[in-house]
Amino acid sequence: MSEDLISKKELLDMTGISYGQLYRWKRKNLIPEDWFIRKSSYTGQETFFPRHKIMPRIDKILNMKDGLSLDELADVFSPSLGEIYLSAGEILDRNIVSSSALNLYIQVTGHSEHFAFDKVLTLYMLDKLLQSGDISLDEGQLLVGTLEEHFPSFAGKDGQLMLIRKMGVAAFILLTPGSTICFDQGVKLVTTLFMAQCTEELKLKIGGSEG
Repeated sequence: MSEDLISKKELLDMTGISYGQLYRWKRKNLIPEDWFIRKSSYTGQETFFPRHKIMPRIDKILNMKDGLSLDELADVFSPSLGEIYLSAGEILDRNIVSSSALNLYIQVTGHSEHFAFDKVLTLYMLDKLLQSGDISLDEGQLLVGTLEEHFPSFAGKDGQLMLIRKMGVAAFILLTPGSTICFDQGVKLVTTLFMAQCTEELKLKIGGSEG
């Protein structure tokens, strides 16, 4: 399936931003280099962007740029996991995840002390799927085990976590950017979480709960 792309001209027209703003945000790493896709068109070479990524990103930048500097925004949008440690009490007090997700994680891993950002991100993804009703507590244990084992390979990458079911049985798949995956007809894709998007959301949630 080809990716839904939007041209640079259409993007500028729809968002009201200028050419200069767009490329300044690129230089500041608010918009990743690999989102600028050069393709041939009837006018020659033209720049396109993945629509489902660039439109939410522009919206976030426009809504947040008055409250944060461009460097601070770049940190929010960076896929790097950051240097942060939170206690279980801080995670609950700041309402970052639910007690159900935290207790399940501790039950599976035995880890209950200070949580580095990657651990909090695992908690956050677990909580999102529990709160949405997409997974049961038993399936949450499987998710935690999957992320604990394979997450380091995806650190700093815009990986994807896919939840599929076949005959009622859940399975989790971790994909690197650009991967292609095909399912047989009996497989249902339940949901997909994008790690970079979850990282952004979590950084904003932690930042908003400070102070």
